[in-house]
Amino acid sequence: MKRIFCAGLMLVASFSAIAQSPPMMELHAGFHRIEAEVVNTPQSRAQGLMHRREMAPQHGMLFVFTENNQHCMWMKNTLIPLAVAFIDEAGHILNIEEMKPQSEANHCAARPARYALEMNAGWFSQRGLKRGDVIGGLERVPKSH
Repeated sequence: MKRIFCAGLMLVASFSAIAQSPPMMELHAGFHRIEAEVVNTPQSRAQGLMHRREMAPQHGMLFVFTENNQHCMWMKNTLIPLAVAFIDEAGHILNIEEMKPQSEANHCAARPARYALEMNAGWFSQRGLKRGDVIGGLERVPKSH
């Protein structure tokens, strides 16, 4: 009886962890495929990529904001170096910032942005992506809460 209870408790904990994972969606930058976790609530945006030790090369996190604004990001409690692209409603990259782990330095959108896409450090520059390039697939993004 005790083993069944423990197994049931582990199963509930597993389902709870799965239910709390951000939804995934596919984006693209030219022919480069991106598997993005979508964070579109205040809680999921605040958590971001904090406390993670690694991220797969083609993975990223898409922050969906409720309104266009000059949003800023910081790296407190974030353990991996990241690059962030601030993106407007049409999918155009406004600016790209490289961010150091565990820093409280602000990295802000150059102009009002609707999205921010975090990838591993150097991801955008290694692929020749720059201001004005388009991130595709954003038309399918779930709305922000």
